[in-house]
Amino acid sequence: MILHSKIIGAGKPLLILHGFLGMSDNWKSLGNQFSANGFQVHLIDQRNHGKSFHSEDFDYEYLSEDILQYIKDKEIEKSIVIGHSMGGKTAMQFACSHPSKVEKLIIADIAPKYYPPHHQEIICGLLQLNFAEITTRTQADKELSQYLTDFGIRQFLLKNLYWVQKGKLAFRFNLRVLKNKMEEIGENISSIDTYLGETLFLRGDRSEYILNNDFDTIKRHFPNATIDTISNAGHWLHAENPKEFFNKTITFLNR
Repeated sequence: MILHSKIIGAGKPLLILHGFLGMSDNWKSLGNQFSANGFQVHLIDQRNHGKSFHSEDFDYEYLSEDILQYIKDKEIEKSIVIGHSMGGKTAMQFACSHPSKVEKLIIADIAPKYYPPHHQEIICGLLQLNFAEITTRTQADKELSQYLTDFGIRQFLLKNLYWVQKGKLAFRFNLRVLKNKMEEIGENISSIDTYLGETLFLRGDRSEYILNNDFDTIKRHFPNATIDTISNAGHWLHAENPKEFFNKTITFLNR
């Protein structure tokens, strides 16, 4: 089974991997910018997300092999890979497992380390939505607001709603499997995994996902890594400060 994607433009292949409970559409604006700068952008839905297939199997080995199968299907010999959060872990695993397939690597606000499960509040809120009774996006937002007060996070999650049939809403992501695989989301790549190619780690200045004391770990796995910070941004740095995110990534890619 091949991952669903939206391909924009022509030029050097650039794969973009979204984060947990996200989808390829989250990167559409930045994808258009990259394509305007000479890249063929592949906005990819990872398994159990977006329009890609659902599966009971879910860990970074599977997610990495999905990318390998994807580039084989698209006849891509070598690509640049950008990954955010969970997508960043997938990108790290793919680069370490198949270094000859990666020209450059960009990791957005995630480190090569274990993160304890911390999305329980979001999962619990999503599980409360009863689509036998909820028939509009407004109703879904009102119900979800009882569990998640942050409007931006709710809008991010509710972008995953779609009409299964007239009057019947559902989420595109596979909530049941993702709930059961919460431990896998926080897992790290292997302690002996390394990627020697050029790598850029970007962190938000208001995020705690990449700390100063993670730098040595990053350099151990990715010895040719540059670590930089996006100002006025938290974990969703590419959405909170897209201009600076784009400028720093395009400078790295054109270097």
